[in-house]
Amino acid sequence: MYWQETSHETKAVRDDVIDVAFSIACRTLPVDHAWVLSRAVLEVLPWLAEEGGAGVHTIHVAESGNGWMRPEGGDALLYLSRRTRLTLRVPRRRLEDTRRLSGHRLDIDGHSLAVGEGAERALATNPAVFARYIVTEGAVDESAFLAQAHAALRAMGVSPRKMLCGIEHTIRTPDAALRTRSLMVADLSPEESVALQAEGLGPERTLGCGLFLPHKDIREISPTGPGLE
Repeated sequence: MYWQETSHETKAVRDDVIDVAFSIACRTLPVDHAWVLSRAVLEVLPWLAEEGGAGVHTIHVAESGNGWMRPEGGDALLYLSRRTRLTLRVPRRRLEDTRRLSGHRLDIDGHSLAVGEGAERALATNPAVFARYIVTEGAVDESAFLAQAHAALRAMGVSPRKMLCGIEHTIRTPDAALRTRSLMVADLSPEESVALQAEGLGPERTLGCGLFLPHKDIREISPTGPGLE
């Protein structure tokens, strides 16, 4: 964990990147569906892979604990409800192009996913955001991962003051098994929060990696753990 107290100055918040959340009709999906979902979406929207910061959020349900906990086992399934959404992060100028996904039926490793209407969602200004999956360079422990994340965030103009990483997770593709960690960054100003969500962190956005989501604040968590100063 990394922890530093500070204050914020308010600046203009960017709005050039948005989420588009599609209603879906799908009963079940494999837990490890990132690769097949990505391929299915890119077949319809091939331009998505070329847009910086754009990506495909993996699908999660309430019992998966916002991505910090997932069912185990190679054959494990997610059971989706009518409230479950398929969400893409895209430049605002691509909104109408993105909505062309509506009406398509995607084959997700033998599971049929019918895509309904897409609703635009602005990026939230929450002071805390988290990414379920950040690709790591090889095997790194918590301190090394936080140090790498700290440096990358500073390079993009975000001053990380509170960070917390989660357990390792592997995303399998035909070419490689990607090692990832979850990451929460807190005590952000509104413009930092939106900028981090808009820019993301690390590679493989179409696999759901590096995409940050708003989260409840972590001010109540005890500030313990190694610092990065």
